Amino acid sequence: MPNLPVPQHIRHALKNNSIALLKWLLFAILVGLTVGVIGSLFHFALEWAGEMRTAYPWLLYLLPLGGLAIVGAYRLTGMSDDRGTEMILASIRSGQPLHLRTAPLIFFSTTVTHLLGGSAGREGAALQLGGSVSSAMGRLFRLDDRDGRIITMCGMAAGFSALFGTPISAAIFAMEVESVGVMYYAAVVPCLLAALIAQRVALFFGIPPTSFVVTGAPELNAQAMIPIILMGILCGVLANLFCRVMGLGGKFYGKITQNPWLRAALGGGILIVLTLLAGTRDYNGAGMEVIRAALAGHAFPAAFALKMVFTALTLNAGFKGGEIVPSFFVGATFGCAVAPFLGLDPSFGGAVAMIAVFCGVTNAPMTSILLGYELFIGVGVQPMALIAAISYMTSGYHSLYHEQKILYSKIRPKFINAFSGDESEE
Repeated sequence: MPNLPVPQHIRHALKNNSIALLKWLLFAILVGLTVGVIGSLFHFALEWAGEMRTAYPWLLYLLPLGGLAIVGAYRLTGMSDDRGTEMILASIRSGQPLHLRTAPLIFFSTTVTHLLGGSAGREGAALQLGGSVSSAMGRLFRLDDRDGRIITMCGMAAGFSALFGTPISAAIFAMEVESVGVMYYAAVVPCLLAALIAQRVALFFGIPPTSFVVTGAPELNAQAMIPIILMGILCGVLANLFCRVMGLGGKFYGKITQNPWLRAALGGGILIVLTLLAGTRDYNGAGMEVIRAALAGHAFPAAFALKMVFTALTLNAGFKGGEIVPSFFVGATFGCAVAPFLGLDPSFGGAVAMIAVFCGVTNAPMTSILLGYELFIGVGVQPMALIAAISYMTSGYHSLYHEQKILYSKIRPKFINAFSGDESEE
């Protein structure tokens, strides 16, 4: 049979695609290895901070000084206007490069926050670490604006994956979080490969992937549908409330002072008083122990509300860290407490609410479903996916990230004005 000639335009397309694939394979490997090492070091730093905070409870009383140290570090390096994860999302949209000094600053400031007892997570900091390092790589290799956006997303995925050990959801989150309704599919190969490599680097350093044991997952039948739907609605409302509380924290400090030094010192003092009033250190740090207890079926009924307040007052005072693990805490404790009233197992209720609240505050449904699968090893994934989807739909147009743009309505296939809820014809 004679060989048929391949049209020139097809040969040209295959050549360009092959070159692009090779380029992004190389960049993804480089980003995954580099951010994987940095993320692993960050993990060890936060583990050390948590151990020191537990061993020396008096460190809590240094919170005001820690806040001043963080403000001073950002002032000294000319990064007073740094907006954390917001700057990462803005960079993806605009192609504007990120400062490399963001990485050591967020490393230092998040460690201080955890060491002294601020209520914050780690994944938001990991997004900044990975994004700033990979953006610097893009400048080093003189990538254009479009490729610079992709390599920044690679770093975000790698940082998230190194700390949490969930490479698939990390890759999708980097692609999904910036513009709700539109995903950057051009980044799927480099983001996924970078995330997988970063996870392998973390495993090499002895950091196991985060996983939880959940029990009591019901069959997805007609009898279970009503409590599952109700849980999804409640989680959507709670996610909306969490975002509003975070906003109120900023307004609270803004009415008192606009001076960042005073705000940090004041915030540290308020957190000390609240911790003493609460009579427990459960709301200091990330709170992973409380999350695990909730997923075992044990949670203080008001824990979710207290964690929202502690987190809002911590991050809005100028302390650094992430909002993702606090959203896990809020969801897990709420779901554990509410589940018996809905006829659901407390362990299962904590697990699905943890994922659903995360979905509502980040507006990232695909990430949430995959995250539930990776964190819970596939247990209860179908009802978990349904609850997350309902939470996404009912959480409104608020977000933890003000730079996030919601491009499509959550209820109709139409463009909307981001966060306004006003729909307009496409």
